[in-house]
Amino acid sequence: MRSYTRHQLKQDSFRTSTTETISWAVEHRSKVTAAVVAVVVVLAVLIGGWAFINYRDQQASSELAGAMQKYDAPIRPAGTPASPEMLSFGSIQERAQAASADFTHIANKYSFTQSGRVARYFAGVTLHEMGDNTGAEKDLQDVAGSRYQEIASLAKLALASIYHDTNRDPQAIEIYKQLADHPTLSVGKSTAQFLLASLYEEANQPDQARKLYQQMQKENPSSPAAQMAGQRLQALK
Repeated sequence: MRSYTRHQLKQDSFRTSTTETISWAVEHRSKVTAAVVAVVVVLAVLIGGWAFINYRDQQASSELAGAMQKYDAPIRPAGTPASPEMLSFGSIQERAQAASADFTHIANKYSFTQSGRVARYFAGVTLHEMGDNTGAEKDLQDVAGSRYQEIASLAKLALASIYHDTNRDPQAIEIYKQLADHPTLSVGKSTAQFLLASLYEEANQPDQARKLYQQMQKENPSSPAAQMAGQRLQALK
C-alpha cells in the first residue's frame, strides 16, 4: 500500500508539474513562439554567416594565390631584358609595387576573412619594400591586432623590423620580448630571442645579447637555434 502510495504520489507530482508547464506555455504561447523563433533566427544567421565567410575566404584565397605568384616572380639580373614567356621584374621595388596593388585590393575586398588578413600583411610588407614605412606600419599594425594569431605574429615581427630601421629600438625590443613570451607556430620563441639578441649586438649592448644567447643554449641545447647562438657567442668574445 505504501509502495503504491509513493508511486501514485510521484505520478501525481509529475502530472501536476507537466500540467502546470503546459498551462504556462499555452498562456504565454506568443512569448514561447517568439523565443523559439528568435533562437532559430540566431542559429540561421550564425550558420549562414559562417558559410558566407567561408565562401568569401575561399574566393580571397584564390585571388591571393595569384598575387603571390606575382610576388614570387624572379628579379632579372641588371641589363637582362624581360622574357614574354615568364613573368619577372627589374628590381625588388618594381615587383613590390606590382604586387602591392593586388594585395591591397584583396585585403579591402575580403577584410573579414583570414586570407584577407594575410593579404593585408603582404600589403604592408610590399609597402616597406617600396620605402613607404608609414603605409607599411599602418597595415601591419592592423594585422598585428588580428584574432588570427599566426599572421598577427608575423605582422609584429615585421613591425619590429620597421621600428629598428627607423631608430625606434625600444619599441622593437618590446615586440621581440612579447613574441618570445607568447610564441606561435609562425614565430617561435627562439626566433624572437635570436632577433632580439642581434638587435642588442647592433645597439652595442653585448652583455644583453650574450645573456640571451646563453639562455637559448640552456633551454634547447641540441637545437639549430642553440648552435647559432653558440656561434654568436664565439663572435662576441
